[in-house]
Amino acid sequence: MKTFLYPATALALTLSCTGANAAELRIGVLTTLSGAQAAPGVEMRDGIELAVKQLGGKVGGQPTALVVADDQFNPGIAKQVAERLVRKDKVQVLTGIIYSNVLLTAAPVVLEAGRIVLSSNAGPSAYAGEKCDPGFFNVSWQNDSVHEAAGKYATDKGYKRITTIAPNYPAGRDAIAGFKRMYKGDVVDEAYPKLGQLDFAVEIARQKDQKPDAVFFFLPGGMGANFIKQLRAANLDPSILLTTMTTSDQDLFAATGESMLGLVNAGSWSTDTDNAANKTFVAAFEQAYKRLPSFYAAHGYDAIMLLDAAMRENGGNVDDPASLRHALANAKFHSVRGDFMLGPNQFPLQDYHIRTVSRDASGRLYNRTGSRISSKHGDVYASACKMRK
Repeated sequence: MKTFLYPATALALTLSCTGANAAELRIGVLTTLSGAQAAPGVEMRDGIELAVKQLGGKVGGQPTALVVADDQFNPGIAKQVAERLVRKDKVQVLTGIIYSNVLLTAAPVVLEAGRIVLSSNAGPSAYAGEKCDPGFFNVSWQNDSVHEAAGKYATDKGYKRITTIAPNYPAGRDAIAGFKRMYKGDVVDEAYPKLGQLDFAVEIARQKDQKPDAVFFFLPGGMGANFIKQLRAANLDPSILLTTMTTSDQDLFAATGESMLGLVNAGSWSTDTDNAANKTFVAAFEQAYKRLPSFYAAHGYDAIMLLDAAMRENGGNVDDPASLRHALANAKFHSVRGDFMLGPNQFPLQDYHIRTVSRDASGRLYNRTGSRISSKHGDVYASACKMRK
């Protein structure tokens, strides 16, 4: 294993057993690895690295190098790093981005260079619809979709009055739009704090004033951890909290502890998802990192396994982007989520379930999977995608 230090805190991690050569696959992993919002990025990196190691350092049978870079939760820096990854590091595929505002600055750099973006978390509506691109693939979800599942659940539960809170950036606005699309009751208040905000006294006071049947929130990373602890401290009834896996998964349990116990959320995966691929993944992740994986790690792992299937389909030709794009669009692999496929806009069609934060047999917090909310669910933007070939 070789390690190279680059400017802008980028780290190149070569996992191939041989040196660089013409057939080497180079994957740029651009993610958030510093600051209060870094926990998801660490999970993402670890899931990606685990997948490559399980493949013996050869994705699609080809020697593979991961070039891991910190976007520092800054869209401007992300754009600069993406330019270097493409021009200097010669990556053929970019993955790992957590935040949609970061992706929206970095992705055009990669796509305009004729390379592939394989998004393993961020799923902004623009790339699902009118800006869809044959080089852009999403292996996680379109931002609205998991929140649509939460909205359907809230409707099925009979909630009449709900307040919402999400950060004021593309994924936050997509989240509330998705929730409202499927929720048939009244949204009596919408709060949009600044992305990265950690003090929610004003927003929590608004929730208490409204006396809603439920509070739906999407607050990724450190935002979610702080909001939950502060809301519990304010003595709001925990039974009114409703969220999605984006704000209630393993990456936050260490920071929130008991505050999350019993929290109801919607999601497409959990550590207890019952299929062979997931059992293998969870066991390997726990052995490697001494903790249970979050959905960020699961999505990163799936991104590499999808790429592996596509590379095998195109004969391992790393230097033919058109062939690799075609293979990615049609690749079949065993997702840790079970049933999974890409729709016509190259975003997922997948199932969503209700989950409840519970304790496992060892006393650890995890999300216990409950009933299915929706099956093979896609996104509403696909009809606007006129994919050019």
